[in-house]
Amino acid sequence: MRQYLFATLFVCTAVLGQEPIKVGGVTISGSLRSRTEMWDYFQGDANSDYAFSGNIFKLSFAQTTRKLDWQFELAAPFLLGLPNDAIAAAPQLQLGLGGNYFGANDARRHAGMVFPKQGYLRFKGLFGDKDQSLRVGRFEWMDGGEVTPKDPTLAALKRDRVTQRIIGPFGWSHVGRSFDGFEYKASKRNITYSLVSALTTRGAFQVDGWGNLKTGFSYGSATGQVGKGKNVGEWRALAVYYQDWRHVLKTDNRAAAVRQLDMNNIRIGTYGGHYIHRTETSAGIFDFMLWGMLQSGKWGRQDHRSNAFDLEAGWQPKALPKLKPWLMGGITRTGGDDDPLDNRHGSYFQMLPTPRPYARIPFYNMMNNRDIYGILALRPHKAVTIRSEFHSLALANRNDLWYVGGGAFQPWTFGFIGRNTGKAKSLANQWDTSIDWTINPHWAVTGYYAYVDGKAAMRTIYPKNQDAQFAYIELNYKF
Repeated sequence: MRQYLFATLFVCTAVLGQEPIKVGGVTISGSLRSRTEMWDYFQGDANSDYAFSGNIFKLSFAQTTRKLDWQFELAAPFLLGLPNDAIAAAPQLQLGLGGNYFGANDARRHAGMVFPKQGYLRFKGLFGDKDQSLRVGRFEWMDGGEVTPKDPTLAALKRDRVTQRIIGPFGWSHVGRSFDGFEYKASKRNITYSLVSALTTRGAFQVDGWGNLKTGFSYGSATGQVGKGKNVGEWRALAVYYQDWRHVLKTDNRAAAVRQLDMNNIRIGTYGGHYIHRTETSAGIFDFMLWGMLQSGKWGRQDHRSNAFDLEAGWQPKALPKLKPWLMGGITRTGGDDDPLDNRHGSYFQMLPTPRPYARIPFYNMMNNRDIYGILALRPHKAVTIRSEFHSLALANRNDLWYVGGGAFQPWTFGFIGRNTGKAKSLANQWDTSIDWTINPHWAVTGYYAYVDGKAAMRTIYPKNQDAQFAYIELNYKF
């Protein structure tokens, strides 16, 4: 396997070179990401200790003109050495993501595919206004990514702690997802307005990303910048309507026989926003972030009502200037369902997120979740970032399930998994560390290690061993 990956990298480097290719006005560029994942998952009744290789190659053709941009991008994910014995009977199910990829790709240990990842036209200067644009076709998109703040602290805070919480391209997975639809943007008086309506494509865990799904959303937001000098901030107000009409078995805390009788559509409205702020003082830079959502609608035959919030603060002290430390801490809490027998569904629904930024070892997500966390980032060199996180995790409501997943990715499975913990609430303590090294503009490498100390909820499902470890080495090349 290792020899195959190095050969692939060598061929791409030799054939394509290290600079984008210009053919007339068209730019040809690409990237290759190769990650070896090593899992030692919670011990169950199947294999929880294995490694596999996940890779994705992308080739893009793009052109930019004064009135029109376009891009066509092909993706070729290929998975090598997936475990064929990492799926146990319920409630344990997939023991790590190797089981997810194996089950989603027709039980194949090696899987690959080529498909169009993006293909769109962007019309600029609509109605003679340079601040209006319309993008139509297949594209990647994330909520919160409509605007990048000019202030570097706010830009990093938004990138790492705000975007993709409810809708994202799931780019950390070895396939990702895209959206088929349109995006309209306009800016007036320091406020950016965005409107997006799209269907979700297949992908994420299955290598076939050709078609789209019977899931879609319409999203509208207004984002504004406030303050100047030492005190700057950004606010966003948003509304999302999400619908899933696939008629697949929903994941919730009702009995299986009840759920099988409810194949009605999911129709949920989500309303909320965020505010981020940065203040510079003699003691350093302080920041805080508030993110919150309210939900209403229909969960099949049930009425849906839920909520979620995240509150965190950070400090970049002037001490240790060679390390440039950034300390952050916060709490996330999202709604859980209290009673599986009533007509109300109270579990916060995360829709189509990219879960990984907020769950770096992805054995949980932001559904029925209470997460108290601390983060330390060190930047000893402009090309090196060291980041360590600690999370104390519990279920928000003991009568609901422990949820895992990142949303719809194929027509026949729901996209989220739920495990019954027998009313045990404490989930786990997690610690992890990552090192990101940008070697040069073309090459970057990441190393990651996580340890999970499972608590009462884990003991009910994994009585043999409630601890887990996860590590990976990732190599990124782009031209």
